[in-house]
Amino acid sequence: MRQDAVFHPQDVRSYLAAYRAAHPEDVLSVAGPVSDDQDATALVFALAERGRAPIVELKSVSGIGTEVVTNIFGSRQRIARMFGTDEPGLHAAYQAAARRGTEPVEVANAPVLEEVITDNIDLSTLPMIKHFATDRAKYITSGIIIGEHPETGAGNLSYHRAMINSPDTLATSLHSRGHLWRLLNMAKEAGRPMPVAMVIGAHPLFMIAASARLAFGEDERVVAGGLLGAPLEVVRTPKHGIRVPAHAEIVLEGILDPSAHVEEGPFGEFTGYSSDRSTNNLFKVEAILRRRQPILVSVTGGASAEHLNLGRVPREAEMVEKLKARFPAVTAVHYPASGTHFHAYVALNQSRVGEARQVMLGLLGWDQYLKTVIAVDADVDVTRDSEVLWALSTHFQPHRDVMILDNLPGNALDPSASGIGTTSRMGLDATRGPDFHGVRAEVGADARARAEAVLTAAGLA
Repeated sequence: MRQDAVFHPQDVRSYLAAYRAAHPEDVLSVAGPVSDDQDATALVFALAERGRAPIVELKSVSGIGTEVVTNIFGSRQRIARMFGTDEPGLHAAYQAAARRGTEPVEVANAPVLEEVITDNIDLSTLPMIKHFATDRAKYITSGIIIGEHPETGAGNLSYHRAMINSPDTLATSLHSRGHLWRLLNMAKEAGRPMPVAMVIGAHPLFMIAASARLAFGEDERVVAGGLLGAPLEVVRTPKHGIRVPAHAEIVLEGILDPSAHVEEGPFGEFTGYSSDRSTNNLFKVEAILRRRQPILVSVTGGASAEHLNLGRVPREAEMVEKLKARFPAVTAVHYPASGTHFHAYVALNQSRVGEARQVMLGLLGWDQYLKTVIAVDADVDVTRDSEVLWALSTHFQPHRDVMILDNLPGNALDPSASGIGTTSRMGLDATRGPDFHGVRAEVGADARARAEAVLTAAGLA
């Protein structure tokens, strides 16, 4: 059923305006000018070195006739605020919202249809920036490719880096174990290209939904409705009728040709290394849909907090829910930025010998990205690397507290893994265990309160 478009805060502009009004201290607006050659990345990394992670708005970027916004997902606190909660409540809030998923609703008119180009496609008009000196070219880092099942119409949404290959084609890398890859192979078996659309710039909750881990045949656009609290408003693309967000900044429509391959990469990936591993797919663009003056929403690449958080929050939420349902002793799970996607910390109130190993086996089995899990007691703050490393140094004995599993599926972007992506996995039990007799040194509550008063009086609180 179609209906006329009405205003809903499903666009990134409304989000940015509301957030800027509520938390002006957490938004850095740079009047410019700045370069389109790595300046956005350099700013985000320089801020991180100072312990800061604001949204960065670049008003004047050389070579780009539009504003660039990046680092929206650089702060877990900011992501939690999107769900009306705090960091400890993020996982539960995400899962609750995702379960309220609703089917998208088609609208007749939409901001993304302000300009529709179907002839003389020229991708050089797209706003793009270069992220690292080692990158092959300027890259789209926030591109969400939507493919639809040819029989059911169920959509699959996933992130794929992309660079310009020719005036009307992009070179992109798919995930060879992902659902889009499966849909592409279905198209190949049917002897036809695969219609797709790439969304560049949408409401942050839609972007998080695109990172959800769903079963094949389930639709992330439904999850987006749950996260947004209302059905995702969509319009159909002009060539292939793919349902895309009505309030997106830019949408590219076209086809993936299963038989065409082009060079792509290297690009700075989440591992912190420049990666040229790629499926080398060709995306032929047949239509450009965009606002008249689109904003470029860019995701900071490499091992940035934004890159890692965006992919990690839905996965963490799923893992926490599974673990706590199976192991009530689990109190917290954290994927540290220092471990990219490959490490996780889990805290628990261990009630019997070996329980920490069971918990770690669960995480290592459920999450194919993970290589190392460290288990600690519930009084250890798993959000602080220093606390976990302290537990490892004082509770852990290598000869008895290590378990190693070999020849398991891993991530192809892991530079230490084999060419086919297999990996070994390790669990480190840094819980105290039943025979541990140490007493943790503590400062009393009264003394801590007096210290806080002194610091407050000195203006150091």
